[in-house]
Amino acid sequence: MDEELSFCILTTVFFVLLPRLEEDVNMKEAQDVIEKALKEGRASLSEYESKNLLRLYGIPVTREKLVNDRGQLLEAAAEIGYPVVIKGCSSRLTHKTERNLVRVDVRNREEAVAAFEDLMSRMEGEGADLLVQEMIKGSRELVVGMTRDPQFGPCVMFGLGGIYTEILRDVSFRVAPLEKRDALQMAQEIRGRKILEELRGMPAADMETLCRILIKTGEIGLDNGAVKEIDINPLILSGSKPVAVDALVVLGDASASS
Repeated sequence: MDEELSFCILTTVFFVLLPRLEEDVNMKEAQDVIEKALKEGRASLSEYESKNLLRLYGIPVTREKLVNDRGQLLEAAAEIGYPVVIKGCSSRLTHKTERNLVRVDVRNREEAVAAFEDLMSRMEGEGADLLVQEMIKGSRELVVGMTRDPQFGPCVMFGLGGIYTEILRDVSFRVAPLEKRDALQMAQEIRGRKILEELRGMPAADMETLCRILIKTGEIGLDNGAVKEIDINPLILSGSKPVAVDALVVLGDASASS
């Protein structure tokens, strides 16, 4: 077990029942997303499904559309607006960048068609879906996650994201449920906390939204025993607003956590 998570658990002396944020969750639709994957025998949700689950809990995600032919792709790109990001999308694809299945900064129809043909040729055996996504501009990348501890249940993680997640391991943990003060403390515990402040002409992070994301990530784990892990990486600060650009939800046996 990670040292940070062990410290979090060992210093948690008691639990209190915390009030939920305003009930804006479409619980049935969220459960339907998970149950569909479980019935199909899948161990994870696709990126599109993962972000749809986050969206149903009020977590900001990129505008995007799932497509499987050239016409749909061009229509989606025009509706979202260039430049766009185009990715391979399947529940079996957990490392799209390493598989060379991501095209960023696609600026026009010609580039979109070229990306479509290239990606489809690389998707053999992985399905025929591509994700067309708005391109979020922002140089500050964060990570939010949830892991289910066998004894203490869902634990929420926050830290520096992108390529720095594994390199720096600058993260903080809390056992769910969280309230706002827990989320604020998590943000202050990472060594790179100044990334959340006003910096080089960039505005300070919207802490209200960031706290909500951390709280809601914990709630997903509390509400859905089949959700084993959540990985939102990167969570990019677009100006001041945090937006989930990529996400993965890993599933397990719900009965094992009940």
